[in-house]
Amino acid sequence: MINVEKAITTLASHEVEFVLIGGVALSIHSAAYVTYDIDVCFCRKRENLEKIAVALNPFKPRLRGFPAELPFVWDASTLLNGTVFTLDTELGDFDLLGEVGGIGSYDEVLALSEKWEIFGYQINLLSVDGLIKAKEMAGREKDEPGLKILYALREAELDDD
Repeated sequence: MINVEKAITTLASHEVEFVLIGGVALSIHSAAYVTYDIDVCFCRKRENLEKIAVALNPFKPRLRGFPAELPFVWDASTLLNGTVFTLDTELGDFDLLGEVGGIGSYDEVLALSEKWEIFGYQINLLSVDGLIKAKEMAGREKDEPGLKILYALREAELDDD
């Protein structure tokens, strides 16, 4: 299970530009959802890639599912050469996405995010509508329970307006 607080505060304290997405974002919108990993959409500017590399390095990131003996260099150049990194870390499973299906690039994800104070930091959190778009596009069976919660949250937001 992911250490959510440590993961978020590590990125935030290193001033990484990111949007919290996926199950953790859903659980923040609604405590009724449990997740075992963390997903973030990250800005792909070189300076930000360097911040991510430094921030996560102490937690020994490795590509998930790859043999331990396979060489893996964790640095900004590695991040520059890909857009999706599913990592095993000492924090737990950590997924870094340079773009999100159904939404697009970091800037488009950021436009669908909201600022939330989380663990003492102002964090960009994907909105309910953004989460719905991303989960509908993914079309995964495992997202169905979360989508039901998201639809109910959206309905409740509409009722409040």
